[in-house]
Amino acid sequence: MSKAVGNIENDGKGKQSFIAEARREQIIEAAIQTLDELGYVKTSLSQIAKRAGISTALISYHFSDKNDLMNHLLMSLLNSSTTYILERVSKEDTPQKKLRTFIMASLAYQGTHHSRNIALIEIIFNARTPENIPYYKLADEEEEDPIMDELCQILKDGQAKGEFREFHIDVMANMIQGAIGEYMLNASITKKVDLETYSEELIEIVGRAIR
Repeated sequence: MSKAVGNIENDGKGKQSFIAEARREQIIEAAIQTLDELGYVKTSLSQIAKRAGISTALISYHFSDKNDLMNHLLMSLLNSSTTYILERVSKEDTPQKKLRTFIMASLAYQGTHHSRNIALIEIIFNARTPENIPYYKLADEEEEDPIMDELCQILKDGQAKGEFREFHIDVMANMIQGAIGEYMLNASITKKVDLETYSEELIEIVGRAIR
């Protein structure tokens, strides 16, 4: 074992930090499971503790209350989906390929991370800020949205390189994101159309719209 590894293992603070981070992750995963099973209103620290196999007091040690936990969970869910999509898009070398991958990855994430998407929806449409404002009503123009920023950049690059026709970037980006989100929010369409078909159809429709 190297001296560096030995130093890490002997670092009490580092070990405590690692354990604390692992515990917080355990709580967050239990919160996702609880939101998926019970919904936001019925989700409580006691229900989360039950699924995590720990005490409610231990959750309170890491998060001040339910709102604090839900806020951290929301950030975790958004970061997870953002990383998943952007990593795949970054591997493509043309705007057309990037746009196709963007749509495919966005929808694929919904299919492979169903519980996380349910948890995200539950928080956005039920949680409120300290000022009692629902999250879905928040619209801060200065707040960064890496997913929408990436989509707009893809469309801009496509126009600049002559791959896409001229159109209003914001309108097109909003239309694409709306169609992606609709599959997650609209239960009636998910019952009629499987994820792969929806993805391919959306890519074809968008392709026709931008050419």
